[in-house]
Amino acid sequence: MNRTALFFILPAILLLIDWYVFQAIKTLSRSATESTQRIIAIVFWGFTVVSLLLYVIMQFLPPDSISRQLRTFLWAAIAIPYFSKVFAVLIIFIDDLGRFFRWVVSLFYKPEVREAVVDNTQQTIPNAADGIPKDAISRSDFLMKTALVVGAVPLVGFTWGILSGAHDYRIRRIKLPLKNLPSGFNGMTIAQISDIHSGSFFNKTAVKGGVEMLLGQKPDIIFFTGDLVNTHAEEVNSYIDVFDKLKAPMGVYSILGNHDYGKYVQWPSAQAERQNVMNVVAAHKQMGWNIMMDENKILEQNGDKIALIGVQNLGFGPAALRAGNLAKAYQGTQDYPVKLLLSHDPTHWDAEVRPKYSDIDVTFSGHTHGAQFGVEVPGIKWSPAQYFYRQWAGLYQEGNQRLYVNRGYGYIGYPGRVGILPEITIFELVKA
Repeated sequence: MNRTALFFILPAILLLIDWYVFQAIKTLSRSATESTQRIIAIVFWGFTVVSLLLYVIMQFLPPDSISRQLRTFLWAAIAIPYFSKVFAVLIIFIDDLGRFFRWVVSLFYKPEVREAVVDNTQQTIPNAADGIPKDAISRSDFLMKTALVVGAVPLVGFTWGILSGAHDYRIRRIKLPLKNLPSGFNGMTIAQISDIHSGSFFNKTAVKGGVEMLLGQKPDIIFFTGDLVNTHAEEVNSYIDVFDKLKAPMGVYSILGNHDYGKYVQWPSAQAERQNVMNVVAAHKQMGWNIMMDENKILEQNGDKIALIGVQNLGFGPAALRAGNLAKAYQGTQDYPVKLLLSHDPTHWDAEVRPKYSDIDVTFSGHTHGAQFGVEVPGIKWSPAQYFYRQWAGLYQEGNQRLYVNRGYGYIGYPGRVGILPEITIFELVKA
């Protein structure tokens, strides 16, 4: 489907959704005065007109005429209400489907039954004594109310996810018992954040608050596991003075994620694309982070040593980006009792780490964001992410090897979080 066809088809679909939802509103407001009904119609279709105007304007605005954050919010203002209305449409459709089948059945009854079915506003059958239930041919008020409530729930939820969930940072504490951990590292604390996506931020004060929360934990070392930006290196420029505050006695170590390579936009040349990656790397260094590009670092504490390995992005899902080289990064770490790996994409763990490097004790990843939507309460852990990733949030273990998938510090696309909140993870290494 070409772009021109899509330009006209999408508004037509949105209008159809609105028309269908309005039937429920019109049904439930039929007992109101005529002036009230008119106000309800004006307000409802007024939002439709504004949404369609926004859609048209967004098609013609030059890409750099407004900020990326504003563009994201405008798209969210269009998408979230219609996404919510789809749920209402499904309920209304169930009711209409039932009414259609009842209408087909009514064709075998008296003519007045068929006429009553056609009249959506009719509440009773003229002759209910014939054994046909009174509500057999009326639009169900209960289902109409249910449809509007079901549609309102995601609208309220996703709006709240922007206003509150986007920066509702949560600290998660994880103990990592390691069989071969040298005594000098027993009790060492690690802070991990991932997927900052600085190009999506809209509340710098809240972002600073998250950094202060992390620093308040006083970790011995800090790991950042990729996706500093969405696409362009300059996105982080206004946040360098926030993230350069991240300090720890043993340093801050970081890697690149798939978005840091700028693969999701069109560049004027291959050189411009390479320069963008170099600028992202330079931003890590400007913040005082030790960025690891397929290399390792030997950490020393109290006379003992363990190995830290960092790779560029290695993803093994559909259309995943593979830029790293674990064999290169691993070289020289063979003789150390514990090896910690920073690898952005958790699919790397099953695809290469576990099959080929059984002595890598813990892999720290991110990437999934937990889909920024889901349910995590005692006994229930669900997110759409689980249909795409075998390991999508939290701690996983196979044999003596562990993988931790951080839920992410930032967000992309939808500028908020519902249920799956932004995460700061504090690990404690302990002797098993």
